[in-house]
Amino acid sequence: MNIYVGNLSYDTRDADLSAAFEAHGRVDSARVIMDRYTDRSRGFGFVEMPDQSEAQAAIKALDGTDLQGREIRVNEARPREDRGGRGGLRY
Repeated sequence: MNIYVGNLSYDTRDADLSAAFEAHGRVDSARVIMDRYTDRSRGFGFVEMPDQSEAQAAIKALDGTDLQGREIRVNEARPREDRGGRGGLRY
C-alpha cells in the first residue's frame, strides 16, 4: 500500500520517515518529496508498505502523532491524476 504522509518538518529525511513506519511493519520505501529548484523538503512524503494490514495499522497509529515537532497527517495515498502535458507555448 502506498501511504501519504503530510505536514512533515522540513528537516525530516527519508530515513526518519522509514524509521517511524518500521515500528509497524516492513517498509519497502520511504521518500520525502523535495523541491527540485531549492532542494528543500516540500513537507510531505510517501511510504510503501507491502502488507495491507500492517499499512492500515501504521496509518491508524501514526495519524495525528508528533514527528520531529510536527503533527503529521497519514492516510492512504490517492492515485496520481493525469495533469496533462507540460509543453511550452502553443501557437
